[in-house]
Amino acid sequence: MNIGYCLTGSFCTFRKSIDALKELVEAGYNVTPIMSENAFSTDTRFGDAKEFQDELVEITGNSIIHTIKQAEPIGPKKMFDVLAIVPCTGNTLAKLANGITDTSATMAVKSHIRNARPVVIGVSTNDALGAAAKNIGMLMNYKNYYFVPLGMDDCINKPKSMVCDFTKVLNTIELAAEGKEAIQKIY
Repeated sequence: MNIGYCLTGSFCTFRKSIDALKELVEAGYNVTPIMSENAFSTDTRFGDAKEFQDELVEITGNSIIHTIKQAEPIGPKKMFDVLAIVPCTGNTLAKLANGITDTSATMAVKSHIRNARPVVIGVSTNDALGAAAKNIGMLMNYKNYYFVPLGMDDCINKPKSMVCDFTKVLNTIELAAEGKEAIQKIY
């Protein structure tokens, strides 16, 4: 199976996301990394952009798609069986729910889903139970969108924050490829 694996700017979850990506590669899947422009170019307290880039290329053996121009052919060329966005920020959720295509990540989804192929979303946002809730709900009701099971990550200090269970990414992608939804898990 060919998988497009996109990271958007939830930098604090990059390590867990990369671990999930490693599982896909170890399972024998061909994985192409995709990064939103901000994920590709922003150094944060969680790591340097160049180090993440190098690690993704080393793990997958594939170049990173990181521009709108590079992402546009994904659909016409039918490059992937499944496209995953892990982590998917509240900002990206809003754009997907409202048809906004202004990043490499949103272009990858728009291009891929035109062929009615599955998109897997691994939510990571501090406002999942706030402003992003309506966008999550909209996407959960759209055809060909599948969600990695998710739950609250810190109900005391971040009462509106939710994050996917990164250990369930592989299983969710495999189920989505069969047209099946992973069972939602609330922590």
